[in-house]
Amino acid sequence: MSRRLNPVFRSLNVPLTLMGVERKLFFFALVMGAAVFNLLHTFLGGLLMFALLYLFARYATKKDPQILRFLLNSAKTRTQYDPLKFSPIAVRGTRNV
Repeated sequence: MSRRLNPVFRSLNVPLTLMGVERKLFFFALVMGAAVFNLLHTFLGGLLMFALLYLFARYATKKDPQILRFLLNSAKTRTQYDPLKFSPIAVRGTRNV
């Protein structure tokens, strides 16, 4: 019996990037650079903001390409019950009058 080989295409497993940065992070850096340019009326400020955010996004993409998805989805999920985190409940008794 021969082994069955399934082809795996690398392009299906590689994240979509622009200039080595995940797309959403790239557009965020671009929009923030444009916002600084519009608010402060300085091209150098906008360019500097874009460059700093781009370098941070490039580092984050190289380290873990899915980090943005985890960060954005973490706010949507509720915290789970952990029985080891004990917090006592104050019970106050009242009399039947």
